Amino acid sequence: MARSSTAGYSATPQARKLGLKPGTRFAAIAAPDGWALREPPPLEPADDSAGGADVLLHFVRTRVEVVPALEAAAPRIFPAGALWVAWPRKAAGHVSDVDEHAIRDAALTRRLVDVKVAAIDDDWSGLKIVWRVEHRGAGGR
Repeated sequence: MARSSTAGYSATPQARKLGLKPGTRFAAIAAPDGWALREPPPLEPADDSAGGADVLLHFVRTRVEVVPALEAAAPRIFPAGALWVAWPRKAAGHVSDVDEHAIRDAALTRRLVDVKVAAIDDDWSGLKIVWRVEHRGAGGR
């Protein structure tokens, strides 16, 4: 599986694309064997609590994995973190029933909204999901 710091057609470094800065509380969930961030800044591990992550990167391979991924990650990024849901890039020749529309539709029904789509690397596309601003308050969930 190819891994590139300049995924797809973009020259933007992977860590910058994902919004990773020194001290970011980060976790990659269900990453494929051998997958690793390319040239990450010094990061902190994310914990499992609500508000315990600044950025999560959750890999899904099939459409049925999308809803459980969102439901597990949403409390961890509340109120102001970000979740990247990554799926196999069709442009790289991978076959998958996941696309950005399936992820977006599932997110919107959970008070989450997508804000960016990008190639994570040569093999994975990603959709960045955050809590809607109006749902970020303590009673907003």
